[in-house]
Amino acid sequence: MNLLAPDSIATQKKNLLPNGRLQQVAALVWRVENGELQLLTITSRGTGRWIIPKGWPQTGRTLARTAMREAFEEAGIRGVIDPVPVGTYDYQKYDMPPEAVSSFTVAVYAVAFTEQVDQWPERGERILEWVSPELAAERVEEPELKKLIHNFAPQVSLSDN
Repeated sequence: MNLLAPDSIATQKKNLLPNGRLQQVAALVWRVENGELQLLTITSRGTGRWIIPKGWPQTGRTLARTAMREAFEEAGIRGVIDPVPVGTYDYQKYDMPPEAVSSFTVAVYAVAFTEQVDQWPERGERILEWVSPELAAERVEEPELKKLIHNFAPQVSLSDN
């Protein structure tokens, strides 16, 4: 994967990986509702396209803790995060200046939903929806993220809820 080690602490926001891409992190937030697995999808602030919570590594935090922070800032989510990523995906931004690195590798961390708070930093800036994994995969644009979502299988009995 060529990522920072899962338990290492980020020392800077922008980490250039050996593959020439910048490191980012994302949270794949899940819950079981009426015996069905659901994933959280949110809209981006810029284009309004469907994504999962994502952002830059935060200095002084592990990648997993940063992914959990992104889920909170973007969707008010609290939960239990798996410290090992469930996978990665690459994407390209096309609205960057020519001299900027515009390729990214995103480490995706599973977050078992426990609650949504009433107030969070980006409340009102995004639309949030819980959907089936099939619909979540259909909504996101990145092919590797679609595949990761299709293959996601949390270690929980769906009859637990």
